[in-house]
Amino acid sequence: MVERPNSPVCPPRRVLMGPGPSDVSPSVLAALGAPTVGHLDPYFLNLMDEVQQMLRELFQTENSLTLAVSGTGSAGMETCIVNLVEPGDRVLIGVNGVFGGRMADVATRYGAEVRTIERSFGEVFSTEKVAEAVREFQPKLVGLVHAETSTGACQPIPEISKAVHDQGAMLLIDCVTSLGGIPVEIDEWNVDAAYSGTQKCLSCPPGLAPVTFSKRAVEAMDARSSKVASWYLDMSMVRNYWSGQSRAYHHTAPINMNYALHTALREALDESLEARFERHHQNHLGLRAGLEALGLKYAVDESIRLPMLNAVLIPEGVDDKTVRGRLLNEFGIEIGGGLGPMAGKTWRIGLMGAASTTSNVLLFLAALENCLQSSGYQFTAGAGIAAANNYFSNVN
Repeated sequence: MVERPNSPVCPPRRVLMGPGPSDVSPSVLAALGAPTVGHLDPYFLNLMDEVQQMLRELFQTENSLTLAVSGTGSAGMETCIVNLVEPGDRVLIGVNGVFGGRMADVATRYGAEVRTIERSFGEVFSTEKVAEAVREFQPKLVGLVHAETSTGACQPIPEISKAVHDQGAMLLIDCVTSLGGIPVEIDEWNVDAAYSGTQKCLSCPPGLAPVTFSKRAVEAMDARSSKVASWYLDMSMVRNYWSGQSRAYHHTAPINMNYALHTALREALDESLEARFERHHQNHLGLRAGLEALGLKYAVDESIRLPMLNAVLIPEGVDDKTVRGRLLNEFGIEIGGGLGPMAGKTWRIGLMGAASTTSNVLLFLAALENCLQSSGYQFTAGAGIAAANNYFSNVN
C-alpha cells in the first residue's frame, strides 16, 4: 500500500519573474477561497455577465461572444481553431516561435490543410510576407502570435490584418502574454478571433482562457457543415450557457476560478489600461538599463520587444541552469530558460501583472549580480542596480 501523504499543501513563496504564471495579488487569492455556489446560482450568473463585460473592455471590443473558457490558454487556442476550422479548410499559420508551431499542430489535428510561413525565433513577420502567402494559398483562417512567449517578440497586427481581410480570410491571434500588459485592440485591428490566459499579465492563477469572436467569426461558426470536433469546447453550446437569455447548462464551470478572474479584471480596470501598460513599459526600461549596464544583451530587436517578457542572451561561459537554480533556491526568484533553438542561450525574465514592480526589478538585478559574480563573469559590481536606480529616479 502506498503511504498516504500526511503533510498539508504548503508551497514555498516565490517571486514569479518567468514566462508565467505570474505573481497573484492577495485579493485574487482571497477570491479563490470565497464560498462556492452552484453554476446556475443567480449570483454566479450575474458574475459571469460582469466577467464578460470586463473582458470586452480589456480586449477593446464590442464582440458579443466574449467569455472565459474553462481551461488554460492552450484550451483557448483549441477553442478558436476547433470552432472556426472544419476538415479540409485551409489554414495559414505564422511560426516564429514555439506557440506558432503549437497553433499549426492543433489545426492539423482537427483536419485542416495547414501551411506555415516561418521566421527565425526572435523575428516577426512583415505585412508583405503574410500578404504574399495569403494570396497564394487562399486560406480560410490566418493565425499569428501577437506576443510570442518563447522569444519575447511582439508581432505588429494592424497592417497585416488589412492584408488578410483584403483576401477574404479571417484573422486569429494569440494574446496569451499580451492581454493586460500591452494594448490589444480587437475591434480597431479588425481581428476575428483571439485567445488569452489568466496566468500572465492578468495575475490570476492558471485555469481560464479569455476568448473573443467577431460577428464574422460567429457567422462562420453558424455556417459550419459539420459538428465541432470537441464537445467541451463547442461554442454553439457554451455560448448558450454564457448568454444572458436562455442560460442552457453545458458544463460545470470552475466557480472559484471565475471569482478570481472577476477580481483580477476589476483590479486591472481600476488601475486603468493606460496606467497598466505604462507600468509594464517603465519597469521593462528600468530592467533594460540594469541588464545593459551589466553587459547583457537582448535576444530580439528593440523595436519588437515585449515589455513583460524580456529574452536576454546568456553570457558566454555562464551556465543557464546553474544561474536559474541559484536564483530559485537561494533567492526565491523564478525566471525561465529558452525554448527550441533558444534553449540554453537565453533567459526569459517576466515582468507581468503584479510582478511588474520597481522593487522586483531591483531585487532581481541584485540576485543576478551575485550569480554572475559566482560564475566568473566580469562586470562592475553594483552597475546593474545603479543603472536601474538612476533610470527610476529620473522617471519618478
